[in-house]
Amino acid sequence: MTVAEGGFAMPAIGRREVLGAAGVAACGLAVAGCGTGDAEAKQVPGIKGQVIAKTAEVPVGGGTVVRKWKIVVTQPTAGVYKAFSALCPHRGCSVGSPEDNVMRCPCHGSEFAADTGQVMTGPATGSLIAYQVRVEGDGIVVV
Repeated sequence: MTVAEGGFAMPAIGRREVLGAAGVAACGLAVAGCGTGDAEAKQVPGIKGQVIAKTAEVPVGGGTVVRKWKIVVTQPTAGVYKAFSALCPHRGCSVGSPEDNVMRCPCHGSEFAADTGQVMTGPATGSLIAYQVRVEGDGIVVV
């Protein structure tokens, strides 16, 4: 113990305590950073112009996850097709195929709107990355 100004006894802080406190602080920041919802899914390179699904594979009010591209293709209303990254922005788990126009992440329960990709229920705080698509024949192509 050392005596600080004012006569109060202060415990001596050693190297181990300082390093331990720094380690705890660094771990806390790392863990907090993992769950902030700031994880950014990157657009898949080389996907533009590619047929990512057939129209017959995407039911109205539902959709399909295309594992090859890590994309979910939806058809919220008849003849309207949308595509989003299938990677949940919370922790990167793959969302499931939409049911009742909602895409759900099986890892932590986040829910996303099948027509916009916007988060409806957390813990995710960001939306799914959207891809522009168009129908060419019976294929859905990324623009």
